[in-house]
Amino acid sequence: MNRFGILACLGLLVLGQPASADDLKIVVILDNSGSMNEYMSGGKQKVDAAKSALLTVLDQVPAGSEVGVLLLNDGPRGPWLVPLGPIDPATFRPAINALTANGGTPLGATMKKAADELLKLRDKQRYGTYKLLIVSDGEAGDGYLVDQYLPEIQARGLLVDVIGVAMSQEHSLATRASTYRRADDPASLEKAISAVVLGESSADASDDTGESDFELLKPLPTELAAASLTALTSPVNKPLEESSRPAYEDTSQSSPYQPRGPIHQPPANQGNGGGGGWSKMPILLLAVVFIVIRVLVGIAKRK
Repeated sequence: MNRFGILACLGLLVLGQPASADDLKIVVILDNSGSMNEYMSGGKQKVDAAKSALLTVLDQVPAGSEVGVLLLNDGPRGPWLVPLGPIDPATFRPAINALTANGGTPLGATMKKAADELLKLRDKQRYGTYKLLIVSDGEAGDGYLVDQYLPEIQARGLLVDVIGVAMSQEHSLATRASTYRRADDPASLEKAISAVVLGESSADASDDTGESDFELLKPLPTELAAASLTALTSPVNKPLEESSRPAYEDTSQSSPYQPRGPIHQPPANQGNGGGGGWSKMPILLLAVVFIVIRVLVGIAKRK
Protein backbone atom coordinates (compact mmCIF):
# COMPACT_ATOMS: atom_id res chain seq x y z
CA MET A 1 0.00 0.00 0.00
CA ASN A 2 1.40 3.42 -0.90
CA ARG A 3 1.69 6.38 1.45
CA PHE A 4 -1.67 7.88 0.63
CA GLY A 5 -3.41 4.52 0.94
CA ILE A 6 -2.00 4.06 4.43
CA LEU A 7 -3.01 7.58 5.41
CA ALA A 8 -6.52 7.10 4.12
CA CYS A 9 -6.95 3.96 6.22
CA LEU A 10 -5.48 5.71 9.27
CA GLY A 11 -7.84 8.61 8.75
CA LEU A 12 -10.87 6.32 8.79
CA LEU A 13 -9.72 4.74 12.04
CA VAL A 14 -8.56 7.83 13.91
CA LEU A 15 -11.12 10.40 12.80
CA GLY A 16 -14.19 8.29 13.52
CA GLN A 17 -15.97 7.85 10.23
CA PRO A 18 -19.54 6.53 10.60
CA ALA A 19 -19.59 2.82 11.39
CA SER A 20 -21.84 0.32 9.69
CA ALA A 21 -24.78 -1.10 11.67
CA ASP A 22 -23.07 -4.36 12.52
CA ASP A 23 -20.06 -2.58 14.06
CA LEU A 24 -21.79 -1.92 17.40
CA LYS A 25 -20.91 -4.26 20.27
CA ILE A 26 -22.27 -3.02 23.60
CA VAL A 27 -22.91 -4.35 27.08
CA VAL A 28 -25.49 -2.46 29.14
CA ILE A 29 -24.66 -2.75 32.84
CA LEU A 30 -28.05 -2.34 34.48
CA ASP A 31 -28.33 -1.45 38.14
CA ASN A 32 -30.96 -3.71 39.71
CA SER A 33 -30.07 -2.89 43.31
CA GLY A 34 -32.78 -2.27 45.90
CA SER A 35 -32.64 1.51 45.46
CA MET A 36 -33.94 1.11 41.89
CA ASN A 37 -37.36 0.41 43.45
CA GLU A 38 -37.55 4.08 44.45
CA TYR A 39 -39.76 6.43 42.46
CA MET A 40 -38.44 9.09 40.10
CA SER A 41 -40.05 12.22 38.73
CA GLY A 42 -43.17 11.21 36.82
CA GLY A 43 -44.33 8.70 39.43
CA LYS A 44 -42.58 5.64 38.01
CA GLN A 45 -40.16 3.32 39.75
CA LYS A 46 -36.60 3.63 38.45
CA VAL A 47 -36.40 -0.06 37.58
CA ASP A 48 -39.65 0.10 35.61
CA ALA A 49 -38.48 3.20 33.76
CA ALA A 50 -35.21 1.44 32.89
CA LYS A 51 -37.06 -1.66 31.68
CA SER A 52 -39.38 0.40 29.49
CA ALA A 53 -36.49 2.42 28.05
CA LEU A 54 -34.46 -0.71 27.27
CA LEU A 55 -37.38 -2.39 25.53
CA THR A 56 -38.00 0.66 23.36
CA VAL A 57 -34.35 1.14 22.44
CA LEU A 58 -33.54 -2.53 21.81
CA ASP A 59 -36.47 -2.71 19.40
CA GLN A 60 -34.64 -0.12 17.29
CA VAL A 61 -31.12 -1.59 17.36
CA PRO A 62 -29.91 -2.18 13.78
CA ALA A 63 -29.77 -5.78 12.63
CA GLY A 64 -26.24 -7.11 12.97
CA SER A 65 -25.47 -5.26 16.20
CA GLU A 66 -24.49 -7.31 19.24
CA VAL A 67 -25.94 -6.25 22.60
CA GLY A 68 -25.88 -7.73 26.08
CA VAL A 69 -27.55 -6.66 29.34
CA LEU A 70 -25.59 -7.50 32.49
CA LEU A 71 -27.09 -7.10 35.98
CA LEU A 72 -25.34 -5.94 39.15
CA ASN A 73 -27.21 -8.67 41.04
CA ASP A 74 -28.07 -12.10 39.65
CA GLY A 75 -31.53 -12.53 38.21
CA PRO A 76 -33.42 -15.80 37.56
CA ARG A 77 -31.00 -16.58 34.71
CA GLY A 78 -27.86 -15.43 36.49
CA PRO A 79 -25.97 -12.16 35.95
CA TRP A 80 -26.71 -11.94 32.21
CA LEU A 81 -30.26 -10.73 31.71
CA VAL A 82 -29.55 -10.75 27.97
CA PRO A 83 -26.38 -12.60 26.83
CA LEU A 84 -24.08 -10.60 24.57
CA GLY A 85 -24.97 -11.42 20.98
CA PRO A 86 -27.34 -10.57 18.11
CA ILE A 87 -30.61 -9.03 19.27
CA ASP A 88 -33.54 -11.45 19.52
CA PRO A 89 -36.85 -9.91 20.70
CA ALA A 90 -38.16 -13.35 21.65
CA THR A 91 -35.32 -13.57 24.18
CA PHE A 92 -34.85 -10.06 25.54
CA ARG A 93 -38.51 -9.04 25.93
CA PRO A 94 -39.62 -11.66 28.49
CA ALA A 95 -36.30 -11.42 30.33
CA ILE A 96 -36.49 -7.64 30.73
CA ASN A 97 -40.19 -7.68 31.63
CA ALA A 98 -39.52 -10.15 34.46
CA LEU A 99 -36.68 -8.06 35.98
CA THR A 100 -36.93 -7.06 39.65
CA ALA A 101 -34.61 -4.93 41.79
CA ASN A 102 -32.96 -6.22 44.96
CA GLY A 103 -29.42 -6.25 46.31
CA GLY A 104 -26.27 -4.15 46.43
CA THR A 105 -24.16 -2.24 43.92
CA PRO A 106 -21.05 -4.30 42.99
CA LEU A 107 -20.30 -2.08 39.98
CA GLY A 108 -16.54 -2.65 39.81
CA ALA A 109 -16.78 -6.44 39.67
CA THR A 110 -19.55 -6.18 37.07
CA MET A 111 -17.50 -3.78 34.92
CA LYS A 112 -14.73 -6.38 34.76
CA LYS A 113 -17.20 -9.09 33.77
CA ALA A 114 -18.65 -6.91 31.00
CA ALA A 115 -15.25 -5.76 29.75
CA ASP A 116 -13.84 -9.29 29.63
CA GLU A 117 -16.83 -10.43 27.55
CA LEU A 118 -16.34 -7.56 25.10
CA LEU A 119 -12.60 -8.23 24.87
CA LYS A 120 -13.29 -11.90 24.16
CA LEU A 121 -15.63 -10.88 21.35
CA ARG A 122 -13.16 -8.34 19.95
CA ASP A 123 -10.43 -10.96 19.95
CA LYS A 124 -12.59 -12.97 17.53
CA GLN A 125 -14.06 -10.19 15.40
CA ARG A 126 -11.40 -7.49 15.79
CA TYR A 127 -13.26 -4.60 14.18
CA GLY A 128 -16.19 -2.58 15.51
CA THR A 129 -17.16 -0.14 18.24
CA TYR A 130 -16.98 -1.78 21.67
CA LYS A 131 -18.53 -0.04 24.66
CA LEU A 132 -20.00 -0.39 28.13
CA LEU A 133 -23.11 1.54 29.10
CA ILE A 134 -23.60 1.84 32.86
CA VAL A 135 -27.17 2.70 33.95
CA SER A 136 -27.15 3.25 37.71
CA ASP A 137 -28.77 5.33 40.43
CA GLY A 138 -25.95 5.15 42.98
CA GLU A 139 -22.31 4.79 43.80
CA ALA A 140 -20.44 1.51 43.60
CA GLY A 141 -20.32 -0.65 46.70
CA ASP A 142 -16.85 -1.78 45.56
CA GLY A 143 -15.40 1.59 44.59
CA TYR A 144 -11.82 0.33 44.89
CA LEU A 145 -12.53 -2.10 42.04
CA VAL A 146 -13.94 0.70 39.89
CA ASP A 147 -10.72 2.63 40.55
CA GLN A 148 -8.67 -0.39 39.54
CA TYR A 149 -10.60 -1.57 36.50
CA LEU A 150 -11.73 1.67 34.85
CA PRO A 151 -8.23 2.75 33.69
CA GLU A 152 -7.54 -0.77 32.42
CA ILE A 153 -10.82 -0.87 30.50
CA GLN A 154 -10.14 2.50 28.90
CA ALA A 155 -6.53 1.58 28.12
CA ARG A 156 -7.82 -1.39 26.14
CA GLY A 157 -9.84 0.95 23.94
CA LEU A 158 -13.31 0.20 25.30
CA LEU A 159 -15.67 3.16 25.64
CA VAL A 160 -17.45 3.65 28.96
CA ASP A 161 -20.70 5.64 28.93
CA VAL A 162 -22.59 6.36 32.15
CA ILE A 163 -26.18 7.40 32.86
CA GLY A 164 -26.99 8.64 36.37
CA VAL A 165 -30.62 7.73 37.14
CA ALA A 166 -32.41 10.33 39.32
CA MET A 167 -29.33 10.99 41.45
CA SER A 168 -29.14 13.94 43.84
CA GLN A 169 -25.62 14.68 42.62
CA GLU A 170 -23.38 13.72 39.74
CA HIS A 171 -22.08 10.15 39.75
CA SER A 172 -18.40 9.87 40.69
CA LEU A 173 -17.79 8.45 37.18
CA ALA A 174 -19.19 11.62 35.57
CA THR A 175 -15.77 13.12 34.83
CA ARG A 176 -14.04 9.82 34.17
CA ALA A 177 -16.34 8.17 31.64
CA SER A 178 -16.37 8.65 27.87
CA THR A 179 -19.77 10.34 28.23
CA TYR A 180 -22.07 11.09 31.14
CA ARG A 181 -25.79 11.86 31.07
CA ARG A 182 -28.34 12.63 33.77
CA ALA A 183 -31.79 11.04 33.64
CA ASP A 184 -34.23 12.43 36.18
CA ASP A 185 -37.47 11.12 34.64
CA PRO A 186 -38.54 8.20 32.38
CA ALA A 187 -38.45 10.29 29.18
CA SER A 188 -34.91 11.54 29.77
CA LEU A 189 -33.77 8.02 30.69
CA GLU A 190 -35.08 6.63 27.41
CA LYS A 191 -33.49 9.51 25.52
CA ALA A 192 -30.13 8.96 27.24
CA ILE A 193 -30.05 5.21 26.56
CA SER A 194 -31.09 5.83 22.96
CA ALA A 195 -28.32 8.40 22.49
CA VAL A 196 -25.66 5.92 23.60
CA VAL A 197 -26.99 2.79 21.87
CA LEU A 198 -28.42 4.30 18.70
CA GLY A 199 -26.47 7.58 18.54
CA GLU A 200 -24.68 8.66 15.39
CA SER A 201 -20.91 8.68 15.11
CA SER A 202 -19.20 11.88 16.22
CA ALA A 203 -18.50 12.47 12.54
CA ASP A 204 -21.74 13.62 10.93
CA ALA A 205 -22.47 11.60 7.81
CA SER A 206 -23.56 14.79 6.05
CA ASP A 207 -20.45 16.72 7.08
CA ASP A 208 -18.41 17.25 3.96
CA THR A 209 -15.00 17.20 5.61
CA GLY A 210 -13.45 14.13 4.04
CA GLU A 211 -11.04 16.15 1.89
CA SER A 212 -9.98 18.26 4.88
CA ASP A 213 -9.31 15.11 6.92
CA PHE A 214 -7.08 13.82 4.15
CA GLU A 215 -5.18 17.12 3.99
CA LEU A 216 -4.65 17.06 7.76
CA LEU A 217 -3.13 13.58 7.58
CA LYS A 218 -1.13 14.12 4.42
CA PRO A 219 2.07 15.44 6.11
CA LEU A 220 2.38 12.34 8.31
CA PRO A 221 5.52 10.30 7.42
CA THR A 222 4.79 6.93 5.83
CA GLU A 223 6.63 4.95 8.52
CA LEU A 224 4.75 6.68 11.33
CA ALA A 225 1.43 6.24 9.54
CA ALA A 226 2.09 2.51 9.13
CA ALA A 227 3.11 2.13 12.80
CA SER A 228 0.03 4.05 13.95
CA LEU A 229 -2.22 1.92 11.78
CA THR A 230 -0.71 -1.25 13.24
CA ALA A 231 -1.12 -0.03 16.82
CA LEU A 232 -4.68 1.11 16.35
CA THR A 233 -5.77 -2.15 14.72
CA SER A 234 -3.99 -4.40 17.24
CA PRO A 235 -5.75 -3.69 20.55
CA VAL A 236 -4.99 -5.63 23.71
CA ASN A 237 -7.74 -8.20 24.30
CA LYS A 238 -6.30 -9.87 27.38
CA PRO A 239 -8.84 -10.06 30.26
CA LEU A 240 -8.44 -7.57 33.10
CA GLU A 241 -6.18 -8.54 35.98
CA GLU A 242 -8.00 -9.95 39.00
CA SER A 243 -8.04 -7.89 42.19
CA SER A 244 -6.23 -9.30 45.21
CA ARG A 245 -8.93 -7.89 47.52
CA PRO A 246 -12.31 -9.53 48.27
CA ALA A 247 -14.70 -9.78 45.33
CA TYR A 248 -17.16 -7.39 47.00
CA GLU A 249 -16.52 -4.90 49.77
CA ASP A 250 -19.34 -2.40 50.29
CA THR A 251 -17.99 1.16 50.29
CA SER A 252 -21.20 2.74 48.96
CA GLN A 253 -21.71 4.78 52.13
CA SER A 254 -18.59 6.78 51.37
CA SER A 255 -19.07 10.09 49.64
CA PRO A 256 -18.34 9.74 45.92
CA TYR A 257 -16.03 12.71 46.22
CA GLN A 258 -13.96 11.34 49.12
CA PRO A 259 -10.90 9.16 48.44
CA ARG A 260 -11.44 5.44 49.01
CA GLY A 261 -7.76 4.71 49.33
CA PRO A 262 -5.13 4.75 46.60
CA ILE A 263 -6.41 4.55 43.05
CA HIS A 264 -5.10 1.44 41.34
CA GLN A 265 -3.24 2.13 38.12
CA PRO A 266 -3.04 -0.42 35.30
CA PRO A 267 -0.12 -2.82 35.83
CA ALA A 268 3.05 -2.16 33.89
CA ASN A 269 3.45 -3.96 30.59
CA GLN A 270 5.09 -7.31 31.24
CA GLY A 271 5.36 -8.39 27.65
CA ASN A 272 2.12 -10.35 27.57
CA GLY A 273 -0.39 -7.59 26.96
CA GLY A 274 -1.32 -7.28 30.63
CA GLY A 275 -0.36 -3.60 30.77
CA GLY A 276 -3.27 -2.48 28.67
CA GLY A 277 -1.18 -1.39 25.72
CA TRP A 278 0.84 1.39 27.42
CA SER A 279 3.82 0.67 25.18
CA LYS A 280 1.73 2.05 22.31
CA MET A 281 1.00 5.30 24.15
CA PRO A 282 3.15 7.66 21.98
CA ILE A 283 1.37 6.43 18.85
CA LEU A 284 -2.05 6.61 20.48
CA LEU A 285 -1.28 10.13 21.71
CA LEU A 286 -0.66 11.06 18.10
CA ALA A 287 -4.07 9.63 17.26
CA VAL A 288 -5.62 11.76 19.99
CA VAL A 289 -3.96 14.88 18.54
CA PHE A 290 -5.53 14.19 15.16
CA ILE A 291 -8.93 13.60 16.76
CA VAL A 292 -8.67 16.99 18.49
CA ILE A 293 -7.71 18.64 15.22
CA ARG A 294 -10.66 16.98 13.50
CA VAL A 295 -13.08 18.23 16.15
CA LEU A 296 -11.69 21.79 15.95
CA VAL A 297 -12.00 21.78 12.16
CA GLY A 298 -15.61 20.61 12.42
CA ILE A 299 -16.44 23.35 14.92
CA ALA A 300 -14.80 26.01 12.74
CA LYS A 301 -16.81 24.90 9.70
CA ARG A 302 -20.08 25.16 11.57
CA LYS A 303 -19.42 28.79 12.57
